[in-house]
Formats: sequence, structure tokens, C-alpha cells
Amino acid sequence: MPLPPHPLTTDIRGQLVFLGTGTSVGVPIPGCDCATCRSDDVRNQRTRCGLAVGLAGGNLLVDTPTDLRSQLLREQIGLAHAVLYTHDHADHLFGLDDLRVLSFYLGNKLPLYCEEQVEQRIRRSFDYAFNDDANSLHEGAIPRLSFVRITTTPFELLGTRVVPIRLNHGRFDVLGFRFGNVAYCTDTNQIPDESWPLLEGLDILILDALRRKPHPSHLSLDEAIAIARRLRPRRTLFTHMSHDLEHVATNAALPATMELAYDGLKVPLT
Repeated sequence: MPLPPHPLTTDIRGQLVFLGTGTSVGVPIPGCDCATCRSDDVRNQRTRCGLAVGLAGGNLLVDTPTDLRSQLLREQIGLAHAVLYTHDHADHLFGLDDLRVLSFYLGNKLPLYCEEQVEQRIRRSFDYAFNDDANSLHEGAIPRLSFVRITTTPFELLGTRVVPIRLNHGRFDVLGFRFGNVAYCTDTNQIPDESWPLLEGLDILILDALRRKPHPSHLSLDEAIAIARRLRPRRTLFTHMSHDLEHVATNAALPATMELAYDGLKVPLT
């Protein structure tokens, strides 16, 4: 039975929706009995990191986390017009097959905006979508995708100017993105010198804050706080968090303009 051409979907125009705010293993962690993992507070239930952004020209997904299907169902988002990738690690990429139904709704290939290494990872990991037999399969059998190569040069996407921001994630180079006066910088432990000016004058900074102790490829909470103090955005939201950061207790100790994000949180684009 064919799917309807215009699926029921929440209108998120002018908003950024946190699909997930957790680290690569999520929270709660299987087998863990810490207070955060056993918490009844839904803000401590963190799926893998991703965003939905309601731009003027349609819905944008930032990354395809492994929890993508359940995230879209939770937020009642049934349509996306493009996907933008920060990097190619599994927790940010391997929900890609859940795009099959979204490209079917669109009636055309879903554009993936990414750097070259991300495209190569997708082609290797999801080779069934790109091999010689792909075009002969029945409709809906594979995700119908097209690639749009990006670099650190700003570009237009769904009617919005997007500014890529080079970030270091341990030994990996990744991207953050700025939409107007909102910047998203997940999976980083260092901001290169050339990227600091791109983060000035923000209303909202969304920033990696994995745990309290230092980590070789993520910011600790104290390191993230120091960056926020240097940049002085109106509001800072921390993401990509482990079970080390219990929501209520951690928020109570943060500076007034800083807080932990949580799955389902919506913030206005400015």
C-alpha cells in the first residue's frame, strides 16, 4: 500500500528540536545502576545526538543518529527535506537507513550535505544503496540519496545561510554549524583558532559537554563552561552528555546562562 504523499508532521518552522542529547552509548546505559541511569526524570533519558531544524525551505536533519526512527516518532516529525552531517562516527551516521521512508515521501532523492570523508563512509557502510543493482530494486527498498559536497565555505540550504565551523574531535576533524545566531558544536574537544570568530555574537551556543573528567576527544563540563564564558552567548545549552551529568543536580550548579539540553527540547532560531 503506497504511503500518503503528505504525511502528518509537526510544524517546526523557526525552531531547533533536540532529537537526542546523549553520548554514543546513550543514557541509560545497559547494565548500569547509577542514579542517572535509574532516574525517572525523562530529561536523563538521552538518545544519540541529533537535531531537527525547521528552516524557511523545509525541515533539516543534522546527522542521522542510531535512534533516528524513535526520535522522529517521539517528535511527530514525518518529513525532512535535507540532511547535514557533522562527521562520520557511528552514533551520528548509522540511522541513515531510516531515511528510506522520508525520501519516499519527497518523491525524489534526499540530499545529504557532507564533507568528502563522510560521503565515502556512507558509500562504504551503505553500499547496497549505491551498487549497480540499486536502481533495479522496488521503490522503498533502499534510501534514495544524493550527495552535496560541503567544505568550510558558507552555503545556502533550504533558504538559510549555513556557516560550517571547523572543530577538532580528538584526532578527527569535524564540523559544527551556525544558523543565524545559533551555533551547534557537538563532538569536539578543541576549537581551532580560525573558528573562534565564527562563534562570536551568538544568541544560543549548543556545545559538547561529555562528563566531569577530561576526555581525549570531548569537552569536559568545566572545559565547556570555560568556552561559553569566553564566547558569552546569551544562552548556552550543553549536549552529548553521559550519565555522569544528572540533569537537576548539574543544572543547579551551572552559571545562570548555561543549562543542560534534553531530548525533545525546542529552542527558537534567531
